[in-house]
Amino acid sequence: MAQYSPAHYRRALIVEDETMFAMGLAADMYALGFDTCDLAANGQDAFLQAMEDAPDIVLMDVNLEGGREGIEAARWLREVCDIPIVFVTANTEPDTVERIHEHVPPDSGHSSARVARPLCATNGH
Repeated sequence: MAQYSPAHYRRALIVEDETMFAMGLAADMYALGFDTCDLAANGQDAFLQAMEDAPDIVLMDVNLEGGREGIEAARWLREVCDIPIVFVTANTEPDTVERIHEHVPPDSGHSSARVARPLCATNGH
């Protein structure tokens, strides 16, 4: 089973198939005080990384390779690892938001969230 990071060591998992955007998110997370940002380009890599060393939070793209894979990967991570998920997506259509809430509902004190691109953690807004 996954080993959890010590309280002072904050770890994020970024699941994004666009490399440059993933690196930008990692820079934002470092600016917010995260110590490590692991990158995964698809759901399978995300599962493997989360099982090896559980992150404190997952930033998940909705539209990974295969269309809905991001939502399915988030559902699995929530169920198996009980990790908070933040969705990062340019797709703000109501049916996408509804699918997120249907497949990854708030659970165990965590809530899922949707963030529209571009995300900039350092601008204070």
